[in-house]
Amino acid sequence: MSQQSFKGPLEQIDESCWRIPTSYKSGMRVEGRIFVDEHLLDQVRQDQSPEQVANVAHLPGIQMASLAMPDIHWGYGFCIGGVCATDPAEGGVISPGGVGYDINCGVRLVRSNLHLDEIKPQIPALIDALFRRIPAGVGEGGPYLFGGKELQRLLGEGCRYLQSQGLATAGDIEHTEANGCLADARPDLVSPKALERGSDQCGTLGSGNHFLEVQVVDEIFDQEAARVMGLELGQICVMIHSGSRGLGYQVCDDALRDFRKVPARYGIQLPDRQLACAPVDSPEGQAYLGAMRAAANYAWANRQLLMWQTRECFAEFFGRSWESLQMGLVYDVAHNIAKIEKHTIDGVEKTVCVHRKGATRAFPAGHPEVPQQYRQIGQPVIIPGDMGRASWVLVGQGDSMKKSFGTTCHGAGRVMSRTAAIQDAKGRRIDQELAALGVVARARSRHGLAEEQPAAYKDVSQVVDVVHRANLARKVARLRPVGVVKG
Repeated sequence: MSQQSFKGPLEQIDESCWRIPTSYKSGMRVEGRIFVDEHLLDQVRQDQSPEQVANVAHLPGIQMASLAMPDIHWGYGFCIGGVCATDPAEGGVISPGGVGYDINCGVRLVRSNLHLDEIKPQIPALIDALFRRIPAGVGEGGPYLFGGKELQRLLGEGCRYLQSQGLATAGDIEHTEANGCLADARPDLVSPKALERGSDQCGTLGSGNHFLEVQVVDEIFDQEAARVMGLELGQICVMIHSGSRGLGYQVCDDALRDFRKVPARYGIQLPDRQLACAPVDSPEGQAYLGAMRAAANYAWANRQLLMWQTRECFAEFFGRSWESLQMGLVYDVAHNIAKIEKHTIDGVEKTVCVHRKGATRAFPAGHPEVPQQYRQIGQPVIIPGDMGRASWVLVGQGDSMKKSFGTTCHGAGRVMSRTAAIQDAKGRRIDQELAALGVVARARSRHGLAEEQPAAYKDVSQVVDVVHRANLARKVARLRPVGVVKG
């Protein structure tokens, strides 16, 4: 797909949502809706991601609308920031392009009882210690090896298997989306090549936009929700962003190969072959879902082991146990996943397959899947920004269930390709620019920092403003980076 700007119609619904009407393209079953405001609208038009929103509207069984969040940018098949729900009872499909290559890429936030004013002189040495300790980089392996039955159990049980090995606590599991395990995973459907790639990568950061950041809570917008989460001004937290590594990539690659001829088999016509799909209830659809769930469980285990190593590093560095540092998990959210959920659509409760690709679940207060600790405030939502600005913690709101299948954005969203970002950074020292902003940055390669420079992203605060005004998620706290580890 060419990357010229989008020339199609975008009609304003309200201050935070714009529509692509079904009249735009023949075959659209529902309209497209993009959560965006006038400040970000020009950026949305800069690539063909709105075209992808319209293309997704062709999928059989799609409900309500093809959706995109304000961090929207071009992706494989679906845009990044894309959301759709399909109803299996109406021939609804599952599309690997609606999950993405990095299955269950996601982010978790860890609090502590440390405060920046107490440890500020130690930040550079702390980041160096984390850089030495946390495996990061392309194809990098780590200290945890899983093979044979161990890997099968990890893929089937996710974080619960790690708990049985003394590498996760009950609190860790309670504060992870889906308790760190999707039921009905099928490790037996994960290819030998994927298993091989995953044998030594659980507990590794990877490269690209993955990171480990030491952050400080620098503003609180909802005192009660912050109190419930254990967040306070000046507090040191750690944010971890990673996914299913090579195993998940291979699961997606295998599925896309297997799905090439599947749409024709079921008489499905698509405007873009990257939307290759299968009916959710078909053998092909169920096989992909089973393998995808196994990869999702691997990703949760990966972030759990990254957190475990971080806790150990903090304990060694400060000479105190991680428990005494009160390094509890605030929450862990997935943002590349497909899940079977119940939603009320046009007054009727339906069981649908919700695709979230670069999008974060945002269930409101009272929802039974929100941990008991957070039931009265809503599900914590974690929105990372770029290395030079900020990240956000929010809580899911009731309108998310009506407007977006309980979903909000997942980050800032790129405005510059990785190639363009590297070109833009030529002759510059991104690490020194970050240091001038008060951020200690360590990376395995200079390209890693160049690709992820702050200018490559939208301003996450503007993105968060949209979902806050749309009542998909409510602002709780802003966290400023003071140190970052990247691949």
